[in-house]
Amino acid sequence: MRALAPDILLLGPPPGSGPASETLRQLADAGVSVRTILLVKAIDTAEVADSLQFGACRILSKDSGADLLFQCIDSVMAGYNWVGHERASNIAASVRRFAAARRQTQMFGLTRREQEIVRAVIDGDTNKEIARRFEISENTVKRHLMHIFNKVGASSRIELALFAGHHRLLDEV
Repeated sequence: MRALAPDILLLGPPPGSGPASETLRQLADAGVSVRTILLVKAIDTAEVADSLQFGACRILSKDSGADLLFQCIDSVMAGYNWVGHERASNIAASVRRFAAARRQTQMFGLTRREQEIVRAVIDGDTNKEIARRFEISENTVKRHLMHIFNKVGASSRIELALFAGHHRLLDEV
């Protein structure tokens, strides 16, 4: 990369290799500065957030058409950063958005209501208080808690609270 000094690097993970974000990290560590367009399977992955942190200028679905790819190259050459089809005026905001999306996918399959009940458990609410708070029956609260325990592998409220804290499940709730 240093010898060639390209204006743009079009980077997609070859089969059987590590994540593209690792390549970007190595380039950054080596002090190589190149505008990188990263081709990915899905825009909302953890790799995307990591890649933005390591200097990717554009994240594009690998299934995008040639016209979009050429538009992307033109826009990156003009100094714009893009994520998917949206211009990213603030890369830090994009990184935060992807980090939040990553946490959302790591919710261990908890529904929004189950996340709210986890929050109430962490707040120290009893089943009766949770039922009153969400206007549901105590049996519904118990059923939700049983599902939550099964999804995260907890067997008590304390384990659930420790698990939620460790995995930062409720940072965005």
